[in-house]
Amino acid sequence: MTGQRIVVKLGTSTLTEGTKRLFTPRLIDLVRQVATLRSQGHQVVLVSSGAIAAGREALGYPTLPSFIPAKQMLAAVGQPRLMAIYEQFFAIYNEKVAQVLLTRTDLTDRRRFLNARNTFDALLAHKIIPIVNENDTVATEEIRFGDNDSLSAQVANLIEADLLVLLTDQEGLFTDDPRQNPQARLIRRVEVGAIPDEIWRAAGDTHNGLGTGGMVTKLQAADLARHGGTTVYIAKGDETDILLRIARGETIGTQFLPVTNKLEGRKRYILAGGNVENEIVVDAGACRALGRGGSLLPPGIVDVKGDFDRGDTVRVVNTAGKVVALGLVNYPAQDVRAFRGRRSSEIEEILGYTFGDEVIHRNNLVVL
Repeated sequence: MTGQRIVVKLGTSTLTEGTKRLFTPRLIDLVRQVATLRSQGHQVVLVSSGAIAAGREALGYPTLPSFIPAKQMLAAVGQPRLMAIYEQFFAIYNEKVAQVLLTRTDLTDRRRFLNARNTFDALLAHKIIPIVNENDTVATEEIRFGDNDSLSAQVANLIEADLLVLLTDQEGLFTDDPRQNPQARLIRRVEVGAIPDEIWRAAGDTHNGLGTGGMVTKLQAADLARHGGTTVYIAKGDETDILLRIARGETIGTQFLPVTNKLEGRKRYILAGGNVENEIVVDAGACRALGRGGSLLPPGIVDVKGDFDRGDTVRVVNTAGKVVALGLVNYPAQDVRAFRGRRSSEIEEILGYTFGDEVIHRNNLVVL
């Protein structure tokens, strides 16, 4: 399959091969696979752990107390080192990378969510590989409880990824811990519907002490991502060409089928915000354009009613007051009032900045 959006989560156990330091051969091999995916037309986002491990290595593995500021210090030392390694290795394949540091609130606040999505869209459109990590130098809850599994699922939902690949030191999800029970069986596929209780019970904790997440956090991440329309794999990071094989449709590890498709998930979100007072009044030409699958542009806007912020759901109505669509706006109400009826090319001149030509992009519209 070509043209997929793929999020790859690299855990500490994968990047270190269970040792105390970053395992360079594994990093080089994963970079090669990502570069190959890019050459095949896929868009790839890496969600990479390893900053704290890189910090420990850079400082000579100091003995530190187990408290949050020490881990934040290690992350602050290790993150630039980790990015420098990625930049060096991807340069071998003439690939550009970008660092994206996120906290949980960046993806729960709607306006910051939209800003982050626009940034990812711009990076991917310019064939740049985003490398994502939690902003551990300022976040504390994430270090204690999360690892990057949850973050990778939220990024998958953010960019509406086709695939989320969670690489770990296990072949996938087993019916029991295979390191303790030789009779444990690999669960090949989790079908649409609620994840059975026995699968939740089978998910255990981390054993190597290097990462902060275990199989249970990967299961939680898989469940979150599949509800956003993403197919998820939990697979072993040192399998030969693991990313390439998954991308071309081979079933490896544990596959989680999506509960809904991405379009349905976005439409549900938009429709859930439909009971609102805010309206954008449009002319007949704009109504016809929306009916043909177009975006809402400034020239067709007649009036703005209410007070809304960027990222809010608003009603789009015709001059007779009939609701013709619901959508997520790219601009706050005062800005739309300032450029309504004008050409899209004038937005930056009027406001001094621009979030794009569309007041509501067609991907964020539900036409009624």
